[in-house]
Amino acid sequence: MAQQEQIAVEALDAEQAAAELARLAEAIARADAAYHVEDAPEISDAAYDALKRRNAAIEARFPQLKRDDSPSEQVGAAPAEGFGKIRHAQRMLSLANAFDDTDIAEFDARIRRFLGLAPDAPLPYTAEPKIDGLSLSVRYEGGRMIHAATRGDGQTGEDVTANVRTIAEIPHNLQNAPELLEVRGEIYMSHADFAALNAAQAEAGGKAFANPRNAAAGSLRQLDPKVTAARPLRFFAYGWGALSEPLAGTQHDALERLSGLGFPTNPETRVCDGPDVILALYRDIAARRAELGYDIDGIVYKVDDLALQGRLGFRSTTPRWAIAHKFPAETAWTRLTAIEINVGRTGALSPIARLEPVTVGGVVVSNATLHNEDYIAGRDNAGAPIRGGADLRVGDRVEIYRAGDVIPKVRAVDLEARPEGAVRYDFPETCPECGSPATREPGESVRRCTGGLICPAQVVARLKHLVSRAALDIEGLGEKEIERFHELGWIASPVDIYTLQDRYGGGVKSLANLDGWGETSAANLFAAIDAARRQPLGRVLFALGIRHLGEVAGRDLARHFGDWDAFAATVDAADPAAEAHRAAEDAIRDERAAAKEEGRRARISETRDKVWADVPPEARAAWEELVGIDGIGATLALAVCEAMAGPKERAAIDALVAALEIEPPEPVAAASPVAGKTVVFTGSLEKMTRAEAKARAEALGAKVSGSVSKKTDLVVAGPGAGSKAEKAAALGVETIDEDGWLELIGDA
Repeated sequence: MAQQEQIAVEALDAEQAAAELARLAEAIARADAAYHVEDAPEISDAAYDALKRRNAAIEARFPQLKRDDSPSEQVGAAPAEGFGKIRHAQRMLSLANAFDDTDIAEFDARIRRFLGLAPDAPLPYTAEPKIDGLSLSVRYEGGRMIHAATRGDGQTGEDVTANVRTIAEIPHNLQNAPELLEVRGEIYMSHADFAALNAAQAEAGGKAFANPRNAAAGSLRQLDPKVTAARPLRFFAYGWGALSEPLAGTQHDALERLSGLGFPTNPETRVCDGPDVILALYRDIAARRAELGYDIDGIVYKVDDLALQGRLGFRSTTPRWAIAHKFPAETAWTRLTAIEINVGRTGALSPIARLEPVTVGGVVVSNATLHNEDYIAGRDNAGAPIRGGADLRVGDRVEIYRAGDVIPKVRAVDLEARPEGAVRYDFPETCPECGSPATREPGESVRRCTGGLICPAQVVARLKHLVSRAALDIEGLGEKEIERFHELGWIASPVDIYTLQDRYGGGVKSLANLDGWGETSAANLFAAIDAARRQPLGRVLFALGIRHLGEVAGRDLARHFGDWDAFAATVDAADPAAEAHRAAEDAIRDERAAAKEEGRRARISETRDKVWADVPPEARAAWEELVGIDGIGATLALAVCEAMAGPKERAAIDALVAALEIEPPEPVAAASPVAGKTVVFTGSLEKMTRAEAKARAEALGAKVSGSVSKKTDLVVAGPGAGSKAEKAAALGVETIDEDGWLELIGDA
């Protein structure tokens, strides 16, 4: 199991997080295909939810690492072969998940902040059971069913029109309906019907279905509609897609309208005012879950007012105005048989718990994360006791849980069952891979190998990241191939990938003569490598594996600089300022310690100014440009400068860049009046929240920055605007008020 997946989200560094996001993307894609396309899930719903939640948690902590193929940007899976394809007029989105009361309180608070609503302002929600079935969209024009499609990947689904026409609960024709209406809902099978179907399958010598969801999905995806007609499929409508006119003013009234048109809607649906009421309903339905007669895996909450839904809008794949409150996962007890250490591409030493296999939430678990040395010792990252302060020792009886994280964690230790003579675990101070010292920097929870490129674990992990799907994405060159070619000495640095054909394309030691390869497979790999020479700038930046530089940050940097030369020139120019920033932070830390010991106030500004005094203006300007890019900041800017300034790493980067054809980022929203412009919001906004303003600007193709510089195109200043407005005036940057901003963007 990959090292990154053994670490808690809060303990991941950026490199580990990027690798873990790559692993999660692959795991979720496999699960989506098994669930949505093959109707044969390989993991439990709880395990899948945990995968998605871990992915979301990592992206929330490291927004700059978000992948182009992020599961949070995907919905469902590609349509299955054998059916025609239908492109949805409006995407069929998934829902964000909540797992506890705190998540629901945060969901409510987040909506209120976005809308600028007071904590005690009325905010009704519609709450309804989340059916465990197959999502479906049925399109009607002039009251007549035109076609029906599964969700597929959210944009394109399978054409199952003929099969849907056999489902009695879905009307063929509507009276008094909007001219255009896409009804969305869930195909499912009741417990009673599922039991009867499996009994009939057994009697006929057929294969039994694993659960009602599989049975429903498999029944709908029959190439012969007669088979679907013979299956007891049911339908609950929960929403809509494209409309020629509104159904109603609220979610609940719109469902009532759908019910009046002949669509079944869930009788457990309620309107609830605030988190306390919806949580009470959640507990009530959870207690009656087994009595409902069909499978549900949680409750969905939606802002009831459709006008507010419109204001809240959408993220890339989920609406801001809805959330799915999932039912909790399970726990189990087992034995801790060993503690092992893995080394990642940043040198992080990550402990793994090896367990006696145990089933947790329908999944057999034999490994668990131990996060870091503090966690093993019974402390959190702040030094506070966890598990009652009990440390972990080989042989301990431990409780394992999966809620909220794909990787199992240790919840508790049964100290009464601790074997006699169990020894306290001493975390290694040297790297188990190369023997180099493993150090822990002040303020960090992770111990790291100092071996760098002499450490084989780090080199191989960096190369694996380089060819991963979100990076250079070289088809046929995966983790196993990287490990093998590195072991052979064929690939030791990034550019070696692009010279592989020149070196091993022919002769006795050619790739074609390697065990498991042949002329065709070798030619295919060389062709894939050659095709991967053309890369967007954002992907190249992410592929470099620079600490803290993820997919989103790569795209942000690419949009800002436009080409590699401009990026490299700015980073090179900023390097003296980066050194000054690092030195200033160290000096300030020392000054604070001295001031505390001497009983005086720390002279922070004086200390910082002293360090920065000799930094050239051009270095300051370049540094301010870097850290002023929205989403970048000093930590990432430091990491970028450090990587580009290191002689060995820079040589490897330059060699790789020379082998590539780097493309500029694609333009966005070209027709917008603010497309490509850098906008800064400052002061208070009165007609929209700051979150709304930023989301709107970015949707129109603008770059939103947190600081004003010569490259700022526009400052939107509300009441209370201070230093940013003053700096804009000094630099001659155009400044407008909120009304001017709204007039500028208009209906764009």
